[in-house]
Amino acid sequence: MQLYNIQKPIKTLIFDIDSTLYTCPEYAHEQIDSQIRHFAKLKNISDDEGRKLVREFRSDWAKKHSGKKISLGNLLTHFGISIQESIEWRKTLFDPKKYLKEDKKLQHALSQLAKSFYLICVTNNPVEPAQKTLEALGVSNLIPQIIGLDTTFKSKPAKEIFDLALKKASEALGEQLSYRHCVSIGDRYDIDLALPLELGMGAILVEGVKDVYEIPEYLQVIFSKPRLKRL
Repeated sequence: MQLYNIQKPIKTLIFDIDSTLYTCPEYAHEQIDSQIRHFAKLKNISDDEGRKLVREFRSDWAKKHSGKKISLGNLLTHFGISIQESIEWRKTLFDPKKYLKEDKKLQHALSQLAKSFYLICVTNNPVEPAQKTLEALGVSNLIPQIIGLDTTFKSKPAKEIFDLALKKASEALGEQLSYRHCVSIGDRYDIDLALPLELGMGAILVEGVKDVYEIPEYLQVIFSKPRLKRL
């Protein structure tokens, strides 16, 4: 786990979902690969040819953008697949309940965090499969707001997504928050954290759900230390 720009006062925690609130490589892979297979079918090419196209595009894009990563949704737009079309794919191509189960440790961690912070999820999946994921993990009651791909029709990283997260948190708490009141939490620096940090948020990079289990304790330790500005 790596923490960036964590400082008082924090009012809201913005969580990524996939590979952040659960660790299941098989499901993470299937979400991506099922879309690539569907893309290959539409292009009338083999699955392996589709994977090669995506892999080569990612590599070329990273070289042109200082090694940064691109989300699959944004990548597919370069092949004529709109975000709206990607949304429909993601509603039907995979089912979280086939891969995920209730996570008591995650429930406990989020319950602790919900006592002090407003929790919101921002995901590059549409709201419907995102909600199903939270339900499978047994935490849908702890995260009252999901901003998905079909909420803004933008894929992370996009400022509009985080602007809306800030607006929703402000409305829920009944006060006008600024970016410095927020912490973005995710497993991909370029996708989940780089832009929030530019906007003035704090950020926590996790390697999986085991790191999320530890966030309540980490924040408690941080805020017990005086004048801490950055870890």
